[in-house]
Amino acid sequence: MLNLPVLRWGKPYDSLDKDTVTHFATGEPIAKVSQANRGLIERDMRSAHKAREILRAIPVADLISRIKKAADLYESATLPMGDGQQSPEDFARQQSSSTGLPEHMCRMNMPKNSFVLRNIDKILDCLTRGLDLNILTKGYGVESRGVTVSYQAQAPVLCAVLPSNSPGVHTLWLPAIPLQLGLVLKPGPQEPWTPYRMHAAFTAAGIPGEVWSIFPGGPEAGAAVLATASRAMIFGGTATVEQYKGNPRVQAHGPGFSKILIGDDEVDNWEKHLDLMCESIYINSGRGCINCSGIWASRHTNEIATAIADRLGPIEVKPPTDPQAGLAAFTIPGQAKAVWGMIETDLKESGVTDLTSKYGPRLVEAERCAYIRPTIVHCDTPEAAIAKKEYMFPFSTVVKCPQGEMLAKIGPTLVGTIITSDEKFKAECTEATHIDRLNLGPLPTTRLNWLQPHEGNIIDFLFRNRALQTA
Repeated sequence: MLNLPVLRWGKPYDSLDKDTVTHFATGEPIAKVSQANRGLIERDMRSAHKAREILRAIPVADLISRIKKAADLYESATLPMGDGQQSPEDFARQQSSSTGLPEHMCRMNMPKNSFVLRNIDKILDCLTRGLDLNILTKGYGVESRGVTVSYQAQAPVLCAVLPSNSPGVHTLWLPAIPLQLGLVLKPGPQEPWTPYRMHAAFTAAGIPGEVWSIFPGGPEAGAAVLATASRAMIFGGTATVEQYKGNPRVQAHGPGFSKILIGDDEVDNWEKHLDLMCESIYINSGRGCINCSGIWASRHTNEIATAIADRLGPIEVKPPTDPQAGLAAFTIPGQAKAVWGMIETDLKESGVTDLTSKYGPRLVEAERCAYIRPTIVHCDTPEAAIAKKEYMFPFSTVVKCPQGEMLAKIGPTLVGTIITSDEKFKAECTEATHIDRLNLGPLPTTRLNWLQPHEGNIIDFLFRNRALQTA
């Protein structure tokens, strides 16, 4: 069993207070993780400015070169992990054992993170619109048009309170180091693996370990990180997003409510988009905020829902070691049963039909965990309560709604795939401020272009573009 310390600006700290990470199915201990308390976090955050000072002393080009090396180490090397070692195979097995995600999905997510690191120069070039990154180091400089510009860092470090459910969220904080900001991470209790492995890879690649802190802990630790941060990310539910709405210090990432809208000119051809719809719902066990939770069309919605249900409904629970496993476990006791209870309540509403029920019970309970099999629900109207829901498994509603009313009814949408050749409808969707990431054409909601912002531009969040003149 591994022992993972608190990392206090790169220095390991063995706390008396430890949390045991266990295998979700067997209860076997996997690691003991030292816990950081509020006092320790508040004290250490007083030294956050040193992380930026250290990184600004290293040319950005050198940081980028080292980070590209870290990509290979993260994906392929055996690296230090607490008081032991971790190979890529160990990483996938340990992450699967604690989060409930099938092992092959854990392996599949590793290249996503390493791709971001390996292409970090291209990603930053896109995010900054071609800005010379040395301007961010100095604070001002002359851009390509010959104009003096100034960008002021709003924090010496980026803090992140991370979840346990989806390894993909880690791509959002990876650009901090090449932007010469330190990192302060509060890992999810079931997913400490990615932050610690990233730290090990960065350190082995030549990034100073003392520009990182990793503070495992309970809700108190997360609250302390947020209270002391000038810029922080947090991941949670709708209540979390509402709590930090309008707070310039906190970028809150919540449910995606990602959707596919099929225009009137394409809905008669819905069958040729069936693979796209199923992929958007099912890939990565439906755990991501970019997974589709709603398909909207003006007609053929019952046929669409039935076809998706026929494809996904028969999928059975398989062990996490099975390369064909497609469903992740709910590892928190009682969570899956509570979620299914909410769905059952909504299914009682008139005009709402579960089209996957014919393929057997959706809730599958084991001794220490539970699963919910793919669930596809048809809604006769967008007013149905369940049409506004999102869950952490392959779940989607198929909603009947006139095209002219869709944009007014869909609500907040992280990724919107718009399948239409209607230029007027495309223009309306382009203008819709409640769609964050827009796909014009038949693209799965889950297919990201890493050269574009995933959810908000981290440059706009971490730096202020201000006026500056020199005499």
